[in-house]
Amino acid sequence: MSNPDSFIDEVTEELRRDKMMGYMRRYGWIAVLAVVLIVGGAAWNEWRKASARASAEAFGDAVLAALENDANSARVNALGRIETTGAQAGLIALMQAGELLETDRGAALDALQAASVNPALPDAYRQLAALKRAIAAGADLPLAERETLLAGLSQPGQPLRPLALEQSALLQLEQGNRETAIEILTDLLSQSDVSDALRRRVSQLVTALGGAPGSG
Repeated sequence: MSNPDSFIDEVTEELRRDKMMGYMRRYGWIAVLAVVLIVGGAAWNEWRKASARASAEAFGDAVLAALENDANSARVNALGRIETTGAQAGLIALMQAGELLETDRGAALDALQAASVNPALPDAYRQLAALKRAIAAGADLPLAERETLLAGLSQPGQPLRPLALEQSALLQLEQGNRETAIEILTDLLSQSDVSDALRRRVSQLVTALGGAPGSG
């Protein structure tokens, strides 16, 4: 390469370095900010996970402490004093209702009804409260209301569908509709999302009713 060409290359390279330095001076803060955000984001994420873990552990400890009370009323009151966030409130409401069922059935049913329509609670908790209310209330709830409630909970895709179908079958038995109950239970056994415990219980019921558990 001739000297003039070499000189031109050196000048070009120098200009390129000067331009790059200019870019760095002008836009370097963006790179610094990006690094700060990445590092800060990672630190925030770790802090958030640690904070959530600590909060969950504290909540669990508080629940266990509340349940150590001997008196039912003391357990209910202690559960009510626990500070909750998000879905924890739904869990506390269900636990309180479960305790109240032993001593004040009316108050328990009211608590379950309130939880079942509380928009602040996760849908699964609301559905669980509604199902528990239907089971606990039994014949104290009008038949039409129980049928409507169970029909909604037993729709395809609902998280508590298997349990709701079981209750629907029992509701049919209550009305003397044995064949309809067997049909519901047999269909329930054919589904894949049925727990082993529920499958055993339903199979035993179908057999007791004179049906064939494997016919579905």
